[in-house]
Amino acid sequence: MASSTTSAWSVEGTYFEACSCLPICPCRQIGGRDGGRSTYGICDFALSWAVQAGHAGAVDLTGRIVVMVGSYDDDEPGSPWTVALFIDDDASDAQHAALADIFLGRTGGTPSRNYAPAISTVSDVRRAAIRVDHRRKHWRISVDGYVDVAANDEVPSDEPVACGIPGLDHPGQEVRAEQLRVNAEALQWEWSDRCGFATDFTYQADS
Repeated sequence: MASSTTSAWSVEGTYFEACSCLPICPCRQIGGRDGGRSTYGICDFALSWAVQAGHAGAVDLTGRIVVMVGSYDDDEPGSPWTVALFIDDDASDAQHAALADIFLGRTGGTPSRNYAPAISTVSDVRRAAIRVDHRRKHWRISVDGYVDVAANDEVPSDEPVACGIPGLDHPGQEVRAEQLRVNAEALQWEWSDRCGFATDFTYQADS
């Protein structure tokens, strides 16, 4: 898909996700060993990025928040994702457009290597009131009317744990999600006592 976003962009900040797998998520890389299938063969997920510094050309993206929810079936060839994207409603039109392009992988760069090729269907891109908390032992994602995720407990591991979405070069902390609720039209589920992951991220355009 063609994009209007300039080729010069970068975003960095904190990341937290939860999914319907059991911890430690079998999709993770643990101790340098690649992950495999999801726990139950179908993965429902909610991902969140808090941009602490970033730009797309002259458009400042600092302070913006992005949430993606989605689902995939490991038994479908390529495990294609169906997703919905939420961008915080304080974003200007220019920020909204740039963030949608970046996090859906339309501008290439890091997302196009980490996860975006798996996106097959984008069911919605919308503004919403988003609140996230990426502080240790108080991880939260709240998209008013659509998403509620809460995690407080860390899951210990003797080896480094990494996730491909923020990047395998950004190992982080596996957590246990007490709540994972999504009600976004075609994407609806509610899980408890499932897995989560917290780390930082750095995405940038291809040089």
